[in-house]
Amino acid sequence: MARSCHHCDEFSRAALVRRSAAEAGRGLPAIETGMPLPAGTGLDRRTFVTRSFGLALSVYGLGKLGLFEEGIARAASGPAQPVLVSVFLPGGTDSLSVLYPGLDSTYRRLRPQLKLDPAAGQAFSEDNRLFWHPKLSPLATLHGEGKVTVAPAVGYTHPDQSHFTSRHFWEVGATDPGLMSGWMGRYLDRSGNMDNPLQGLSLDYQLQPSLASAKVPVASLAAPDEYTFDAPGVWGQVEDRMLETLAPLGARRSDRFLNQAAGATAASDRLRRQLAPFAQNSGNGYGSPVAYPDVDDSFPHQLAGLAAMIAAGLPLRCVAITAPGEYDTHDDQPQALADGLDVTARSLYSFQRDLEARGLADRVLVLVWSEFGRRAEENGSSGTDHGAAGTAFLIGTRAKGQMIGEFPGVDNLDDDGNLKATSDFRGIYSSLLEQWLSTDAAAVIPGAGSFARTPLLK
Repeated sequence: MARSCHHCDEFSRAALVRRSAAEAGRGLPAIETGMPLPAGTGLDRRTFVTRSFGLALSVYGLGKLGLFEEGIARAASGPAQPVLVSVFLPGGTDSLSVLYPGLDSTYRRLRPQLKLDPAAGQAFSEDNRLFWHPKLSPLATLHGEGKVTVAPAVGYTHPDQSHFTSRHFWEVGATDPGLMSGWMGRYLDRSGNMDNPLQGLSLDYQLQPSLASAKVPVASLAAPDEYTFDAPGVWGQVEDRMLETLAPLGARRSDRFLNQAAGATAASDRLRRQLAPFAQNSGNGYGSPVAYPDVDDSFPHQLAGLAAMIAAGLPLRCVAITAPGEYDTHDDQPQALADGLDVTARSLYSFQRDLEARGLADRVLVLVWSEFGRRAEENGSSGTDHGAAGTAFLIGTRAKGQMIGEFPGVDNLDDDGNLKATSDFRGIYSSLLEQWLSTDAAAVIPGAGSFARTPLLK
């Protein structure tokens, strides 16, 4: 799909810095004094290899994870683990359009050009003041089935309206500009292991900062079909024939040392055969039992591949991906916002139905978030400027489906004319860590004890 170009200069600089931070050896472009560096910055190829046992191969090695096949196979043979998928809406999504108070006179006065007609969107059943954006009808359907939890005004105290800083806070799980590890990366440092980089999967060519770990490896892949074995100096038919010899070499041996080697070989062969369908079936949606949107964007294809990876038993724990669209809508907001929400919502709906059809829905929760919301008053350029509280969603069969916090209304804005937060993202993270990932939130989120928990699961 076409990407919006109607964002501010800071959004462009932030994207440039993050792209450079995730490419080995390129260094960082200059940024303003005091701006936080993205989590994971400063790790070059050599540092990754020495610190994290070949992590560079998973993050910067174009998806060739050949050193890890035994560890991945061993992890895959264990009990099935819950999976958390983080979906980022880049640019600061307008919460007053995602769920809009269509009948409110103040809303209609603040947005004479951008106001949405109440008849255009489905009513939000948990608050009769609100309506779903017309392009979010797929999420409205899932919400009606009790599979979507909504936080209509999520943020943090003393909100920072910088793309760079606010996104950094969400990624590291703290309002700390100096923190260099991601919140999911710290969870994996605590609960993951050293030989399964698929425990943290960035579906991108670059590392998603929320997955930046300090101890364990994580993987970065543009799409599941790009996961390949690396045979140095060997390719084509010769490589294919070489790999086919793995199965007989994995036969059980009488010598215990030979048997250990055979076991590792057999595990590698099992994993290779599990992964082969991703490359073979990528052109037809990985053999998905449901249809995904046929659009000019990689997002639905990535989600289809992710569902196939989970179905194949690969040992995923935390996954991070960026949604289509750029939501920094300083102008031309109606079209840009609708385009992004349309593909995002339809793709997430297909992903949920895919998991349900495969019998995997109880294992996966999807968190959808953006760095902040937009100003309540339109700006005169058919757009809105940076705001404070935004909207987040938790999607899944196990999601409780009950609102987190409340909608604060547009008659009680903060001093900058923004929605006030009624829930804190760190409280949501802490609840996810404790209730879904079964770990101590205090070991991952700084000051976790000071944030209110909310029941997230059925």
